[in-house]
Amino acid sequence: MADLTGAWPGPLPELLRQAGDRGVIRVDTPAGDKLWLVCHYALARQVLTDKRFSRAEAVKPHAPQANDAQPAPDSMMSMDGADHARLRRIVSGAFSTGRVAAMAPSIERLTDRHLDAMAALGPGADLIGALATPLPLAVLCSLLGVPPEDGDRFRDWVEVLFDITASTPQVKARRRFELAGYMADLIERKRQEPAEDLLTAMIGAHDRGEMSMAELLTLGLTLLMAGYETTVGQIGLSVLHLLSRPGSYDALRDRPEELAPTIEELLRVTPSTPLSFTRVATEPVPLGDVTVQAGEGVLVSLLHGNLDARTFPEPERLAADGRDAVHLTFGHGVHRCLGAPLARLQLQIVLGRLLRRFPGLRLSSRPDPFLWKDGQGTRGLSRLHVDW
Repeated sequence: MADLTGAWPGPLPELLRQAGDRGVIRVDTPAGDKLWLVCHYALARQVLTDKRFSRAEAVKPHAPQANDAQPAPDSMMSMDGADHARLRRIVSGAFSTGRVAAMAPSIERLTDRHLDAMAALGPGADLIGALATPLPLAVLCSLLGVPPEDGDRFRDWVEVLFDITASTPQVKARRRFELAGYMADLIERKRQEPAEDLLTAMIGAHDRGEMSMAELLTLGLTLLMAGYETTVGQIGLSVLHLLSRPGSYDALRDRPEELAPTIEELLRVTPSTPLSFTRVATEPVPLGDVTVQAGEGVLVSLLHGNLDARTFPEPERLAADGRDAVHLTFGHGVHRCLGAPLARLQLQIVLGRLLRRFPGLRLSSRPDPFLWKDGQGTRGLSRLHVDW
């Protein structure tokens, strides 16, 4: 197991630094609760697939929490069993391999447009502001049918909601109210002017009685929020990882056939989402050397699981020929990230285009070329200055 204390770049929740080499430990959370933290890969997969660890129980009042950045009770991510399957079925088609592959030409055009603008500003730029932030937002807005001119407002709302420490609960509550109001207005506009987008399809599902209005509102916001912040973070983390390790970017540039397995390895070693959402045991469950009692909360360290040397030999090495085991960055089981194919596609297009357009890309020589976001539920950078 990799020792993250002091060695892992960027801020991490303090509870992740307590793990050491233990498979399951008791930790104190920023919310003031005690939870079990699961760190070994095999135990993590057990928790993420065992129906006795409930997401629905974890969002009930007085359930133990890791922080206050939790999805709403009527979110698909907060449901178990039939309710979860019902909502997932409504939107899963939009994220199928074929539907996502069909989005490639438009994402390539968007990426080229941002890279053209970045090149015009060169020979240096902030990759986060120039590419990593606007691209995922534009992709998601196009998928759902959010007008492009609303993108900046949405971005500001989401960054506050993902913040764990810097924004007060009152500020978060106000942003949630504003976002819900915006989505309700957008739904009404879509009713008047239907389009070939996911939100219009979701409205049709509501009209057929397949989901409530509250579920429609929350699902629309969930798809936008979950797919935006994590992808922004993943693009920045992946590029930083390559550029901060001598020869890594050049090696990938010279061997483009290794791009796909390298992306999987970048997702594994530097995930933008280091922790799962909390789950609550519905009955006593043996887990490694402990027994989790009914009502107790469990968190999975996706980061520790991804670096478990029992499963991933030489865990911090990027294995360009691939790994036998599947990483946990997108989760596991029924709650596995619906947008994983879209995130992969964006990473493949972004890195592929960067390698071709900017073969000499490197970290800027200016002081402090990158700055970490702090207090966020996801890991990421607020700036990444590069030269070429």
